[in-house]
Order: sequence, then structure tokens, then C-alpha cells
Amino acid sequence: MDSAGGVGRMKLNTEMRVNRITDEVWEIPMTEKSGMLVPARIYATPTILQSMDAGVFEQVTNVACLPGVRRYALCMPDGHWGYGFPIGGVAAFDVRTGIISPGGVGYDVNCGMRLIRTNLTREDVQPHLEQLMTELFRRVPAGVGASGFVRLDHASFDEVMTRGARWCIDRGFGWHRDLEAIEEGGCIAGVDPSTVSDQARNRGMNQLGTLGSGNHYLEVQVVSTDRVFDQATASAWGITGHDQIVVMVHCGSRGFGHQVASDYLKVFEKAMRRYGISVKDQQLACAPFASVEGQDYFSAMNCAANTAFANRQVITHQIREAFSAVLGRSAEEMGMELVYDVAHNIAKVERYPEGDLVVHRKGSTRALGPGSPDLTLRYRMTGQPVICGGSMETGSYLLAGTQGAMRDTFASTMHGSGRTMSRAQAKKAIRGEQVQKQMKQRGILVKAVSMSGLAEEAGFAYKDISEVVETVDRAGITKKVAELRPIGNIKG
Repeated sequence: MDSAGGVGRMKLNTEMRVNRITDEVWEIPMTEKSGMLVPARIYATPTILQSMDAGVFEQVTNVACLPGVRRYALCMPDGHWGYGFPIGGVAAFDVRTGIISPGGVGYDVNCGMRLIRTNLTREDVQPHLEQLMTELFRRVPAGVGASGFVRLDHASFDEVMTRGARWCIDRGFGWHRDLEAIEEGGCIAGVDPSTVSDQARNRGMNQLGTLGSGNHYLEVQVVSTDRVFDQATASAWGITGHDQIVVMVHCGSRGFGHQVASDYLKVFEKAMRRYGISVKDQQLACAPFASVEGQDYFSAMNCAANTAFANRQVITHQIREAFSAVLGRSAEEMGMELVYDVAHNIAKVERYPEGDLVVHRKGSTRALGPGSPDLTLRYRMTGQPVICGGSMETGSYLLAGTQGAMRDTFASTMHGSGRTMSRAQAKKAIRGEQVQKQMKQRGILVKAVSMSGLAEEAGFAYKDISEVVETVDRAGITKKVAELRPIGNIKG
């Protein structure tokens, strides 16, 4: 079914033709916008597609016009309007003829997810939950401008940019086996810290081990036996169910990554004129990937990505310390092993049938399938863990990458539930104190730096996480493994 204003009888927020490919895949053909070099594809159920804001359709087709784009410009079911690319956007560009764009990465470079399992149960933790959340809130600073306890000078910060999570572990902030469970082993090679501005350095130097604000959080969760969907994969990752306690962290490179993006957007606005590149939206400012400017940004972005891996590593250390302090047992005794750490705002060079491509994932997650040589042996049989954060009221999911994702979506999938209303709209609809009270009544203890910020993150401001997850599961680009339900949350 298709029509010029929707699909069948569906009324969409666009006048573009949207063709149904499958029940979960919809395509906007190249004829719908002048300059499109490839079609645009959106992964969504009919209900999710109808609810998508007009910006998604406009932005994903703008991406389809960028030089060197290959195959499709993609948007995942959690997609919504973003800066340049839609959040939930994926696009791949030829390394020789294509571009790199900060708008396709995002301001919070390597904003990502980390999941820590334990051998604790809800029964073990519930009597101590108030004390535990207080201790976590004390040890992991949150909010705008928060500073961590790790003190760096310029030379040591260069090492963090270069070595990522490895730098932290060498200093006792974690276990060496953690590195096997981090994308890229927690360290993207080949960076040059000289590509990072002094302003970016100054913003990032004191932020290791901090959550930041917005939708970033640290959450204590429960995995029930009846919410494990793939027992074999879950068991391989140490997920047992039986009211098992796990801890999820969502944060990135904070002000450091933001400044890197800001710096290079200015550079790229001038570079586009020099290279004769025009874009549909100035927020898509870009440079040829192979150019000096493109390579400098790629290096600076990877410096920020390594810093984000380091940030989440220090937070992991603090989580283990907090659990030990409250429960009186070592982290090893409590089985506090890292399940995985995955980025969802990044551009990476990857090999596909078309050759080497620069894959931009903006609010989307890598989802390598079983057998991928880019996975460590720990995950080679199961496929890569995919950590999908929902709203603080609705729970989250653990999934696995598939061969379908490697074939159809440049090994990419959704990263979360995705917003349905702006932060300003959410604050008008409810007060943070109300959210906190309602969540406590439902058995979820929340500690927040700002009640205004808490209101912005109310559950009704997000899509139904279960429907988003069902979409990618049925589309074959990610496989459900387990649902994770919150009992304690720290918000910036």
C-alpha cells in the first residue's frame, strides 16, 4: 500500500510517498525529494510510523542527499527530530567519495549504554535500597557541570583520549577482563589529541566518573525469570533471571564531546564552500572523509569516544565500591561483571560488500551478528549484546545483534524508546515531585539533582519501549533476550 500523503488510509506527518516494504520497513523513494541519491528507509510499526514527527521524514531524506551515501538512509523505530540527522538515524558513506558529519554523530559523542550483572537478587538488595541509592548518588556526581574525583593534567588527559578505558583499568578503576566486554575494547586506536581544542580539553578534563544531565541515568534493575526471552543467550551473558539485580548506566563524553562537535561544525561550514559541497540543511555541515578537515574531526571525535569509555569505566568502579560499602561484600563476591558497553553516537569505518564505509550511528546502536570477526570470543557465538534503555518508568531491554542487521542496516539497530514530546512540553504536563512520588508508589526509588529535569524524563514523554523493541525483533535486525525493570534510578 502506498499513497502520496501516507500509507493506505494512514495519515502521516508528511506529504512524501511512503511505500510499505514489510510490516516493519517503510521506504521513501528517491523521487520524493530532489537530490536524493538513495532511498530512505524507516523501521516502524504502522502505529509508530503514524506518531513520528514531520522532522523525521524531512531529515532522513536530507541525509539521503549527502555525497557518497550508500544503499539507504535509515531511521530506527525510536526515531525523532534531532540535529541534522534524526535521532535514531543511520547512514554509511564511501571512505573515498563520501563525507563525515557531526550531525550524524551527535553532540554527546559516544553517549552509550553499559550493563553490569550481579549474583544478587531483589531480596538481597531491597532492604538496603534506600541506603544503596544514597551511596550511588554520593559516589557518582550528576547534573550540569558535575565534576568527578579523578584529577587530570593536560598530559594525563591526553592519555585518557588515547587509551580510553584501558587508562582507567591500569589505575585500578576496574578489572582487565572488563575490556573484553566493551565495544572496541574500550579504546579506539589511531587518535591524535592535537586535533582537540583547548576549550574542549578544559570542559572535559574534570568530568571522568560523572553522569551529566538530561536523559542520562544510573539505574538498578531486576531481571525476572518470566521476562527472559532467549534463555541460551541470556545464560551465556550471565543473565539468570530469578529476580537478578543488574545495573545500567547511560552517559557519554559530556561537555568534552559537545565542544568537539561545536568546534568542527564551524570548521565544516567553511570547508563545504572550499570543497563545493551543498547540503539541504546547514545542520548537516560536513567535509569529505578523506580530507584534512574530515580526518581531523574523525580523530577528535574518537578522542571524545575514548573519554566516554573512560567515563563509564570510572562510574563502574564507583558502582562496585558503593555496592561493597552498603552490602559488606566485595564486588567479586557479588559477581559484578560487565555484560557489555556499547556506543550509540559515533561514526566508524567498517567493511561491507560495497567496501570500506564510514557508518554514522546517531542515537542508534551497533548490532553485530553471530560470527562477526569484530566481536571478542565471548560474543562470537551469540552476537553482540545490545542495550536498549527505556524511560525510567517503563524498563529497558537487553537484545542481541543478528545477521539480519549486518545484511540490512549496516549492523545497526535502535538505542532506546525515543521521545514523543519535547522536554518543555513534559515540564508543562507534570512536576518532578509528582513523578518522584508516583514512581515511589510503584516501587521505583528515584534520586535526582533537579526536579525540573525529572519532569522532562517522565515516562509519558517517551514511546512504548516494548513496541519499539518488538519492531526490531520482528524485522530481524535484533533479537530480544531479556527485559530489565527498574527499582532505583539516579537522574542528572
